[in-house]
Amino acid sequence: MSWFKRVEKGIVTPTEQKKETPDGLWYKCSECKTVAPMVEHKRLLYTCAKCNYHDRIDSAEYFEILFDDNQFTELDANLSSADPLKFVDTKAYPQRVAATQRATGLKDAVRSAHGKMNGVELVVACMDFKFIGGSMGSVVGEKIARAIDYARQNRIPFLMISKSGGARMMEAGYSLMQMAKTSAKLALLSEAGIPYISMLTDPTTGGVTASYAMLGDFNISEPGALIGFAGPRVIKETIGKDLPKDFQSAEFVLEHGFLDFIVDRKDLKQRLSDLLRMLQPKAEAAEVEVPANISRL
Repeated sequence: MSWFKRVEKGIVTPTEQKKETPDGLWYKCSECKTVAPMVEHKRLLYTCAKCNYHDRIDSAEYFEILFDDNQFTELDANLSSADPLKFVDTKAYPQRVAATQRATGLKDAVRSAHGKMNGVELVVACMDFKFIGGSMGSVVGEKIARAIDYARQNRIPFLMISKSGGARMMEAGYSLMQMAKTSAKLALLSEAGIPYISMLTDPTTGGVTASYAMLGDFNISEPGALIGFAGPRVIKETIGKDLPKDFQSAEFVLEHGFLDFIVDRKDLKQRLSDLLRMLQPKAEAAEVEVPANISRL
């Protein structure tokens, strides 16, 4: 059996003793196919060293990037979806939620927290696409609404990081109501003079785009993110025409006036800190009350 052990080439390790390469050591860019060590990919904040493709990441990674020393206090961590419509597709909705919770370790498709970013107080709500496509259900809307309330009551800037396929069909009208609820809460935040930054990541579509994702004092995005209402395939089939090049990409949306700027993930923390420090004097001025004996001009 020398052919099996390849003794003539000095390789005598039996098959049962061979060691497989552990998973998770390497990253292959889905855009340019470059292979890089996962340690390097993480050091570059999950962007490709060659083409700068921004890989999808979740709330845990964004919190680690933004909050100083990854120190934050999570808000409403244990909220979980009910089943108001007794919805069943291939499985009952409560079973689908429970299975997704076990697979992801998340309670629902958004997490909210407050902490410091380069010393600046900040409330962040971040969506997780891996939880039923980041779909917007009643828990998502409620957690975002409560995070906005916390920001307003404590006069802390609010950052929303959107990543969603849209409304959650299993909750139907309850899901659509979250568009109005979150928009109303953001109106109160605006009246209080507290900054709201909306960050759209890949993908941001459906009812999320049609509500809180596009209502920021500043609407920003990462490079190459898909941003739209309906998906490009649906639009193409509906109008029966080819779509423009890079249609619904962050760059296309910026060019057509729906974004304020695109920011590289590696610059995100510093750019947000600089922006909030610039806005701070205005937020503080809005808090000052005019004495009753001084007439308003």
